[in-house]
Amino acid sequence: MTAVAAGPRFAGRTGGARHLAGTGVLLRFALRRDRLMIPLWVCVTGLMVLSMPNSLKGIYATPAERADVARQMLTNSSLRATYGPVFDDSLGGLTAWRIGGYAGLFAGIMSLLVVVRHTRDEEESGRQELISSAMVGRRAPLTAALLTAFVANGVLALLIAGGLAGQGVSGALALGLGTAGVGMVFATTAAIVAQLTESARLAKGLTGGVLGAAFVLRAAGDSATDDGSSVLTWLSPIGWLENERSFADERWWVLLLFVAAVAAQGAVAYELAGRRDLGMSFLPTRPGPAAGRLGTAGALAWRLQRGGVLGWSLGFFTAGAAFGGMTKGVADLVGDNARTREIIERMGGQAGITHAFLATMVGMFGMVAALYVVSSVLRLHGEETSQRAEPVLANAVGRLRWAGGHLVIAFGGAALIMLLGGLGLALGYGHELGPVLGASLVQLPAVWTLGALAVLLYGLSPRLAPGAWGVAGLALLLGWIGPALDVPQTVMNLSPFGHLPKLPGGEMTWTPVLVLTAIAVALTACGLAGLRRRDMST
Repeated sequence: MTAVAAGPRFAGRTGGARHLAGTGVLLRFALRRDRLMIPLWVCVTGLMVLSMPNSLKGIYATPAERADVARQMLTNSSLRATYGPVFDDSLGGLTAWRIGGYAGLFAGIMSLLVVVRHTRDEEESGRQELISSAMVGRRAPLTAALLTAFVANGVLALLIAGGLAGQGVSGALALGLGTAGVGMVFATTAAIVAQLTESARLAKGLTGGVLGAAFVLRAAGDSATDDGSSVLTWLSPIGWLENERSFADERWWVLLLFVAAVAAQGAVAYELAGRRDLGMSFLPTRPGPAAGRLGTAGALAWRLQRGGVLGWSLGFFTAGAAFGGMTKGVADLVGDNARTREIIERMGGQAGITHAFLATMVGMFGMVAALYVVSSVLRLHGEETSQRAEPVLANAVGRLRWAGGHLVIAFGGAALIMLLGGLGLALGYGHELGPVLGASLVQLPAVWTLGALAVLLYGLSPRLAPGAWGVAGLALLLGWIGPALDVPQTVMNLSPFGHLPKLPGGEMTWTPVLVLTAIAVALTACGLAGLRRRDMST
């Protein structure tokens, strides 16, 4: 069916007005649905940026120390690939260098999730068909989704600009607008992909792949040049944010690249939306019988989640190799800076700066892996709310067997990506394969604990399931900025990662590992018991 239904309220409306009817109502509905998700993403991203000046001031207390860091970036290609070049040695300039690209990355992830959630996900679940049977224009859902992303990125831009104004109003405004620009570029990318694919999962995966490619292009370009002038850097929207040069004689004209990209991609998305029927796509999936390799609930779960597992695996191995290549230069970068050494040792332990850095990277991989395991567990929630679970459970498949297939992939996939991340880290460093792989596996009980909490929340009620994202986000936030802000250990212990031994290099203690594993098993069992007893969504 088409996305526009006839009705008396459409009488007298022609052209764009008819196609956009109901946009305001859908926008308010989208903002209400995302009243938790959007503030969480905005706050986490904004706090990472706003905490950076004080952290950098504690690390590089004098102008001479800050100038020395800027000089080191001229010769260290591995660190430039990770963070980009330094264009100014002020606190504002170092903030843009250290966190600007990652803020853009987070804004892009937030935006693609918002747009896919309110376009393809709505169609896939069947809710959009119900909404479109009323007086709703063909392009109203897409417009509302993009406006929702615009509101989220606008709030993020205001937060960054206002919070960093003390470092320089012009630079703060440039960084805020550039970060929002990256977010809107990938919002419109997601809008195009949502028209091409028939699956919300595939739309998120493909847009995430484009975002990852943009980050890799920026890294490759910056490793080759020390001034952001590489063609590869300019091919990436994250590279545009870098070349905007916030706090360093801002290039305001770079913002026009964001405007042009958003306008061009938005026009393509609108054209595609007007050429297809509701629920259809330009790249339809191939139907087929659930036979052979799809004959079991576990095989079906693997079919549904294999793309995510492979994507995360490749990302972890690549990131591990990149950070492993940086390890040999860490000691030179830190030099005699006691504050930098203290922060790395707070994150990675006291067993020398190299081991501390490796332990820090392994710990960061663990916290990011927690996002994977929560996402994989909550695939159960998506299958239930979209009513795809009903046909499976209507056969000779129990709830525990159905859920078990997804949980094996969630928890087993976490072990796989941590091993590959550790393998990449060890190969990039060129030493200590066994200790690094062992340190990676030690992170798993904390990763599984957060995944088990997601199982518990989902098993008790589908309404509680999204709360697992908040807990995982809190753990990531504490691990990322807690050591730099010298957060008390009692607060750091709110995260399960705060209890793990600092490996490699530190002393292995089995008690927290076994306790966290037991907690994960208990939470998972309670969640499955709740799933078995409660009613399924209708």
